Amino acid sequence: MNTPVAARTAGSEVRSAVDHRVVLAIVSVGVLLSSLDLFIVNVAIPEVARDFGTTQLSELSWVLNAYAIVFAALLVPAGRLGDRASNRTMFLVGLGVFVLGSTLCAMAWNVGALVGFRVTQAVGAAMLTPSSLGLVLAATPAERRATAVRLWVAFGGLGAALGPVIGGLLVEIDWRWVFLVNVPIGLVAIVVGLRRLPDPRGDCGPFPDAVGTLMLIGGIGALILGLVKGEEWGWTSAGVLISFAAAVVLGAGFAISSARHRSPVVDPILLRAPNFALMAGNSVFFQIAFAGMLLTAVLWTQNVWGWSALRTGLAISPGPLIVPIVAVLAGRLIGRFGAGPVIAAGGVAFGGGLLWWAQAVTVTPDYVGGLLGGMLITGLGVGLTLPTAFAAGSSGLPPQRFATGSAVLSMSRQVGLAIGVAIVVATLGSPSGPQETLDAFQRTWYVTAAVAVLAGLIGLGARMPHAAVPQSVSAAQPAGGSAADAQ
Repeated sequence: MNTPVAARTAGSEVRSAVDHRVVLAIVSVGVLLSSLDLFIVNVAIPEVARDFGTTQLSELSWVLNAYAIVFAALLVPAGRLGDRASNRTMFLVGLGVFVLGSTLCAMAWNVGALVGFRVTQAVGAAMLTPSSLGLVLAATPAERRATAVRLWVAFGGLGAALGPVIGGLLVEIDWRWVFLVNVPIGLVAIVVGLRRLPDPRGDCGPFPDAVGTLMLIGGIGALILGLVKGEEWGWTSAGVLISFAAAVVLGAGFAISSARHRSPVVDPILLRAPNFALMAGNSVFFQIAFAGMLLTAVLWTQNVWGWSALRTGLAISPGPLIVPIVAVLAGRLIGRFGAGPVIAAGGVAFGGGLLWWAQAVTVTPDYVGGLLGGMLITGLGVGLTLPTAFAAGSSGLPPQRFATGSAVLSMSRQVGLAIGVAIVVATLGSPSGPQETLDAFQRTWYVTAAVAVLAGLIGLGARMPHAAVPQSVSAAQPAGGSAADAQ
């Protein structure tokens, strides 16, 4: 395993050999594609059903659920392997697998084949996502690292914004273009990445705990499965209860195995990194609110106002589209007030946008007076919270655990999204009639607004670390030099 001096030297060589802005541009393509596919496929489901001649919602739902479950379950193991060997290799291979999966999805001949190829996509996305941030952090000078992380997260938010819009446009041509659009973009990124991406040295330590890895994959997979299928199977059904029980048992087994193994999947040093555990908690709660916002906006515009998928996507896009702008401007606020107050303000703003909807949205379609204002305010909240929280959570990570740490934070976001969807389904219920429907949505917006404010309060304790952080997970004492500053 590398010594602290070797780790610092390797990091300096990486930063001097390549422009960190080039690295950010290349890896952001992969992040954008993987994030896009979490949202773009939703609008294609009706066309897929017609093409394959099926009306079985339970079968079609696995086109979405299989991707979400596998992606969340593999994030941390993939990040740990990237840190051990090579984040460059992990990113490029992951992007290649993702492109292959996209090509196969476009060639699918039935729902079963499409679900299987979506799993291939998810494996690639799980490989490339944590390693992409690991590459950015390794190539970026410490004083600019937080800004780079905010931009990295903003690209993921951009995928959420563009997903419904691009999906709606492509479905007008053929639903298979929803997947084919990834192929040329991904191939160009691979070719450029082979030439321009750095290859920071991994820790070359022992392989991570195999038993713990399997337990973590199984536990996260079981948890997400229970959450996404709870409404369909019934929250007290055997399938859901077994899923949650398996998640608890496997999670406990993972913790025990990690405590005893000399190379755990999640190093204890990560949990001691400044803000890391706090920001993981903030991420779960904020993503609950984010999922509630996005799902209710889609359901309201399509089911109540009767809008098309494309019109819905265009209506939603203004909020997420301002996220990258706010993420950049947030750097000045962080420098003046600190990370915690900015995250808290984001949570309050996001909650305020949901309260706007609860008060202004009516059964009669009124986009400007009802939906648009809340959408812009929630976009402001996302831009203040998500990039800042991710930067605060990752800025204190030791360099040789960049990918693993970012994978844990990304996994917490996926868990939050799944919980948020479950909460929306539970609070909406099955209303009948316009007034009852409005009451149900208002109730849901009040609940998700409260969760957003709670996420902001959790984030209030965040501080951008200025003290030295460990440069190697094997170091007994912290090495000199800060991992990140507020800018």
